[in-house]
Amino acid sequence: MSLRVNYPQISPESYKHLLGLEASLAHSSIDKSLRDLVKIYVSQMNGCLFCLDMHSKEAKIHGERELRLYHLPIWRESNLFTQKEKVALEWAERLTKIPHTGVEDSEFQRAREYFSEKELADLTFVVGTINIWNRFGVAFRPTPGDMDKIMGLDKSGLA
Repeated sequence: MSLRVNYPQISPESYKHLLGLEASLAHSSIDKSLRDLVKIYVSQMNGCLFCLDMHSKEAKIHGERELRLYHLPIWRESNLFTQKEKVALEWAERLTKIPHTGVEDSEFQRAREYFSEKELADLTFVVGTINIWNRFGVAFRPTPGDMDKIMGLDKSGLA
């Protein structure tokens, strides 16, 4: 696969701001492990191979167990995820596949049982941001692995 449109080069200001938003998530109230799981799961739902490849490698470098990555597509059935992680994945799914009814009050209340207002806002930024990246990945098809060396992802042991 080759990049259809070099969007970072063509729209450098917007790309720079998106990178800044992404960088800000590292300082959010959502821990790295949960951010990784959400990014991978949303990328799976959206069919973004580039992001799935990148974030799986990041998760491995961050210490995520491979078996949890294998279980991620069917997290509801798995006992490898905490209840808080399951609620976060459910929130990510709802915000990625938004029904015309939006987020129901019961879904919001369930998320609030596990996340403070700050955490829920930060989690929503994580979900929203990976959805934006996925749109670029699906539209323009960057080649998975192209950024591995630059980002240190070649150290993941996943090739």
